[in-house]
Amino acid sequence: METRVAVMSIIVEKRETVEILNSILHEYGEYIIGRMGIPYRQKGISIISIAIDAPQNTISALSGKIGKLPGISVKTAFSNVVSDNHA
Repeated sequence: METRVAVMSIIVEKRETVEILNSILHEYGEYIIGRMGIPYRQKGISIISIAIDAPQNTISALSGKIGKLPGISVKTAFSNVVSDNHA
């Protein structure tokens, strides 16, 4: 299966949505390489960065689910790194 490496940038403006966000990220945990979260207390937001290695449709599905959450914005940047992982 062909996978791509990507980075997702997530901005959380509504803290009450964090539990749902974490649940969604947990569902895709096998694909997540790493995660960094930064609380920006002065602005009342959190900034999360996710590094992921997964099939492109999986990355798009994850981004779509996150993007539907209220008070959350997400953008995904794909690298040109593509690999063919055979499971």
